Parts: sequence; C-alpha cells; structure tokens
Amino acid sequence: MDIPERGRAADNRPYFFLSYAHTPPWGPGGGDPDHWVHVLFRDLCDHIMALTDLPAGAAAGFMDREMRSGDGWPDKLSENLSLCRVFVPLFSPRYFTSEMCGREWYAFNERIVQAKTAGAGDVPAIVPALWTHVPFDQLPDSVRHIHIEHSPFGERYLAHGIYGLIKLKRLKDEYDETVLALAQRIVRVAHESPLPSSRPRPYETTPSAFKPRGEGPRSIHLTVAAPTRDTVPEHRDTRPYGEDARDWNPYHGESTRPLPALAEELIRSLDYRITVSDFDDGHVVPDVPAPGGPDGQHGAVAAAQPGHPAILLVDRWAVHDEERRNRLREFDHAAHPWVSAIVPWNRADLQCHGEEGQRLTAELERVLPNILEHGRRTDCRVAVAGVPTLKAFTDVLPSVVAHATRQFLRNAAAHPPPGPRGPRPRLMGPHHPPPSDAGPDHGGEA
Repeated sequence: MDIPERGRAADNRPYFFLSYAHTPPWGPGGGDPDHWVHVLFRDLCDHIMALTDLPAGAAAGFMDREMRSGDGWPDKLSENLSLCRVFVPLFSPRYFTSEMCGREWYAFNERIVQAKTAGAGDVPAIVPALWTHVPFDQLPDSVRHIHIEHSPFGERYLAHGIYGLIKLKRLKDEYDETVLALAQRIVRVAHESPLPSSRPRPYETTPSAFKPRGEGPRSIHLTVAAPTRDTVPEHRDTRPYGEDARDWNPYHGESTRPLPALAEELIRSLDYRITVSDFDDGHVVPDVPAPGGPDGQHGAVAAAQPGHPAILLVDRWAVHDEERRNRLREFDHAAHPWVSAIVPWNRADLQCHGEEGQRLTAELERVLPNILEHGRRTDCRVAVAGVPTLKAFTDVLPSVVAHATRQFLRNAAAHPPPGPRGPRPRLMGPHHPPPSDAGPDHGGEA
C-alpha cells in the first residue's frame, strides 16, 4: 500500500464520502433501516486508519448518518463533498431515484471536472460499490462513463452486493475480504490521483445528476457561435480561439480546456444526451430540415426550431462578422422559448472592456433581442448579462439547462417541428388541454 512520502505536507482530509440512499422506516419494530450501511462505514474507517498515517482524532471518512435532523446539516454535507478525497456511492435501485444522492454525485463530479479543467487530467476519484445488485442497463447515462471495478470482488458480490454478504453469516469471510479490498482501493486512488479541495457548493442550489423517476432519456443541443483564430478581427487577441468555434476558451487564464467541451461534460453529468455543433456550419441542430431543404429554410432558421431544448453559447466577438451577424439575427427571429443563450464574457480580458466592449454588447442586443430579453425574464439572467468567470459559468449552466427543458416541455407540443404529421391525437382534444405551465423541475434554479 502506497503511503505519502516523507516530507510532504500532511493531508488529514477524510479519505472518502459514503453516499447512500436512505431506506425509509417500515414495520412495527422501529429499528434503524440503515444499520448495516453504518456497519460498513465503520469497517471501512477501521481499515483506512490501519492502512494510512492519519493522526488520532482525524476522520477517515464521512457519512450523513442522523444528520438531517440537526441544524446546519446542508452546510456540513457541502463541506465534506468539497473536502473528501474519494466519493464512494453505494449502488442500489433506490440510489438512482434519490434526489439527495443525485445532488451529492453532481457536486463531487463537478470537483473532478474542475480539476480536469485546471489541467489535472483524469482523476478517477469516484469508486462505486454495489450495495445490492443493479443491472447495467438501469444505470443513468450520467453514471455509465465511470469505471466500475467489481470483478475482483467475486461472483457472490456481483450477485448479492455488500448487503447480501453482510447479512449472510456464511459469507462473512467474503464480506471481510471485499471491504478490505474496497478500503485498499480508496487509499490507492486517494494517493495516486489526488483531488484538490474546492469551495463548498450550496446544497440547496445543487442539481441532481439523475433524471426524475419514470422520465425517459433527455436530450439537449449546444450550438457555439464564436470566431476562429482565422476569422477573428485582426486586432483581437487570438488566445481564446482555435481552428473551430468549439475550440473557444474565453477563460483561458483559468482553464486548459475549450468551454464547449467543459459545458458538454457538465450537461452530460446532469443525465442528458447532448450534441454540440458550430453555428457557422449552417445546419447546426439535428431533427430539422437542412439548408435548402423542402421548406426552403436557411440552416440558422432551422437551428432555432430543434426537436429538443437548445442552448446558444455565444461570444460577443461573433457579431463582428457581418455574415454571421445576419444569420444570428435570423436565428433570433425564429427561436422558440426553449432556445436559451449563455454569453461568456471574461472580466480579465481587457479587450472586452472599454468602448470596444460596449459596442459589441450593444450590437449583440440588436442582433439577438428576443433570446436575450427572454433570458432576462428568468432567474438565470446572468447567463445573458455576461458571465464573467469560469466559476460563474459552471454555476449558471445547470439553471439554463433546466429552464430550457421546462420551456420545451411546456411549449413544444404547441409548436411541432416542420414535416409531415399524422392525425391529431385525441389526447390534445377539447377535453384534454395541453400541458400546463407547471412543468416538472429538472434540477437547478430557473
């Protein structure tokens, strides 16, 4: 087992955050339905104390046992999600229907994305464990990219999970071996791929990484309107740009990754299937006629009428080009309410200030009046006002995704995409009105 080298600053943060779905009390006994989860937690902590040099009094791990009845538990939860080195979710059917577990997963995964964005590379700090058996096809899309190393634990573990091993006395040896192996892996991951701490994310505004129970797959499209290194004005700093609009990195002082790639990863972690395109490609959203199609629509007009929610990620410098400016104006004219915009605007970029910045801001207002005004009428209005930092961008993105999704669910039935349509279903007849404005929430604030 690898132990931190001598001379390195002591790291006494908890090694793991145990994330589990609380089982509701039932029956006349009134016992603790999560007793065995606590036994597992205690056993993991015992092993980790033996495997590491944590000092006396330091917490080996964290779980929220009996926290929710006390004062300040959301702050305590957020603090530990920002400090613990490894995230250990206990997979069970109930886990992926728990909004609390979904929030914990999103908050911790956001730390991993932030570390990757800062240049840390892949940090495999999520180490799942099977509490009970869960078929792979029941896992949310937001989870399937995580490497799940279950095979070394044996067939009985795969069939019954840790719960089965701990409950059956004849399998006690296998339980002990499994928990020791899990503790060893937690320590190994913590040492080999250290994850930096982060600023705590407020629990109340953290979205869930799992879609609501019973809901089918969710899709969203991200369109990027930004110059390239070859099309940017001559006097503009080229560092934020690349060969394609999808290479745009406005926060290059904070991030080593293009902003569209970061947005794609964060949206996927909200349990969405996402597609990304360059606005300059013309036909930028699937499920609509291509340029010059049967309806004679230009690609930008078609792009404003997707068959699912959409987000326009736009650089104010994009309006410097007359042709792109005209297509953006056309896009705005045709856009439906489920097309939202985000306008990143790096406050550290001196060329984004002064007369030039004011001129581009005013021009963008003239080019996208409908989309920007629509964005100002929501609780995520900062998205169209100019998102000044990378942290502000990652904070507002889930809210914009949620808002676009709600608008799509409320309005899309009344605005079907162009193309042949069959007989109108009776469900939408006079005795069955269209869905009300009280659409379901999909995480984040709108």
